[in-house]
Amino acid sequence: MKVLLINGSPKPNGNTAISLREMETVFREEGIEVETVRVGSEAIRGCTACGFCHRNGKCVFDDIVNETVPKFEECDGIVVASPVYYASANSTLTAFLDRLFYSSGFDKTMKVGASVAVARRGGLSATFDQLNKYFTISGMPVASSQYWNSVHGGAPGDALEDEEGLQTMRTLARNMTFLMKSIALGKEKYGLPEKEKHKWTNFVR
Repeated sequence: MKVLLINGSPKPNGNTAISLREMETVFREEGIEVETVRVGSEAIRGCTACGFCHRNGKCVFDDIVNETVPKFEECDGIVVASPVYYASANSTLTAFLDRLFYSSGFDKTMKVGASVAVARRGGLSATFDQLNKYFTISGMPVASSQYWNSVHGGAPGDALEDEEGLQTMRTLARNMTFLMKSIALGKEKYGLPEKEKHKWTNFVR
């Protein structure tokens, strides 16, 4: 089994990276393959609603988003982690996720998602809610922990002192592992849930 870790921080060894490494250690102990993609320092523009991806199967901007799509399709679970600046996810990460989820046409049903927010003080729960919406619109179960998935830290390295936050990361990784393995067993025995043809309803007549 494989988990894809998305680091939205521009700092390669900042508190977001520390939080993900805490999870990575548990994943590897549980026999889960891990790959990390760091997007925070990339120049990623937002979606322009051009429709290119629907016609051609990939985003018109051929960057790290298109590189990540096959990794996303292959993995059993994805963790998206963001530093918090203005009570929301890093704008570079948001642009990446908008295009990643919108341009990738594969079925994401029952692929497990987890979000992680890292901040000096406030805005954690708002960011946590924001990131989870990518999963819930895609038929993806959301992994939980013993608390909202958040870690506190201002200066790089401060997260190492947040013992509860790091414990929350370890618990999240264990819960996510259990969920991925349980879903894999369920798919073997029962298959995926039946899908109805999507009904598109607009509110403009």
